[in-house]
Amino acid sequence: MVLLIGNYPLDRLQSMQRFTDMMLQGLNAAGVSAEIAAPSPILGKLFGPENFVGKWLAYIDKFILFPRQLRARLARHPAVVHICDHSNAIYSSRVGNFPVAVTCHDLIAVRSALGEETHCPVSFTGKLLQRWILRGLRRSDVIACVSQATREDAERLVSGNGPSPKLEMIPNGLNYPYQKLSQSTAWARLQGIPGVSQPFILHVGSNLPRKNRDGVIRIFARTKDKWNGRLVFAGDVLDAELLSLVKELGVSDRVVQIKDLSSELLEALYNCAVALLYPSRSEGFGWPVIEAQACGCPVVCSNLGPLPEVAGDAGLFHDLSDENGFAADILRLNDPAERAVWCEKGLRNAQRFSTEGMISRYIDIYRSLGAQL
Repeated sequence: MVLLIGNYPLDRLQSMQRFTDMMLQGLNAAGVSAEIAAPSPILGKLFGPENFVGKWLAYIDKFILFPRQLRARLARHPAVVHICDHSNAIYSSRVGNFPVAVTCHDLIAVRSALGEETHCPVSFTGKLLQRWILRGLRRSDVIACVSQATREDAERLVSGNGPSPKLEMIPNGLNYPYQKLSQSTAWARLQGIPGVSQPFILHVGSNLPRKNRDGVIRIFARTKDKWNGRLVFAGDVLDAELLSLVKELGVSDRVVQIKDLSSELLEALYNCAVALLYPSRSEGFGWPVIEAQACGCPVVCSNLGPLPEVAGDAGLFHDLSDENGFAADILRLNDPAERAVWCEKGLRNAQRFSTEGMISRYIDIYRSLGAQL
């Protein structure tokens, strides 16, 4: 049996929860028994994660109560423990002699805690936590990095003079079977969503500074007088600062926000968008890139970190400072012939990211650790 360590639900780390669920379903489909163990919201739910007291009670749930729960799960003698999110690597010291694999999605917060500029601010307590995570990574047996860029960070930050975990590179597969739909099917799913109409560009993500939503707004504003398109934000609703920028740049009537959308709805958005605009400042992988490409949606993104390796020859890349270049590509993709070229390139590139292939690679790692599966 493989014991998968998942995330604390109240942290609302949706992409990490999707990855853990994908591992569970993929392993079971491959005939490998697997279970998820995750911290339960016991004390933290009394106040909520946004509340100061709730935040510290959540720490008790995660760092004091969960290790006790984990001991009971380890009594079943799993063949291997797989920590599905590197931010939970702190638990690697709590699994005794069981072999430990960790999936490292990025080291952005760790790098920030060490003083590097990653556009990911870390508080004093956050710095302590990231150093704890780094120590946990060093105690693991194997670290599976989701991109070559993340692996290079791990080689630099995790590997040391003494015994170090083995580093592997296993790109993420799709966490939902995104695919190209007929336009009638896709638009039927979008009926009833206020403000969504042709044409539009799409951004998928959060308000974290590294996601560069301010850049997305500025890029879109550079195009506003040259087409009648809209800008759709899928994910977090814009915060007050971003809303102020929208108003300042005169695009309030052309910005649409969609929160907590389903995978089916996101698939429809990818299918109908002129392009995914993704000028991220830092990433560990960039799931929206391959999700969009699997739906035939062209991707205009920054040339930083893993984005060039993930988007491949199907990405339209720019330096972050080249907002005019981003805007020009958005306008160029309104040409159906031009868009069709990049649509086809994206569909081909997305085929590299097989979920079944990813699961197979993880099973190989488990076996290399001595697991009899």
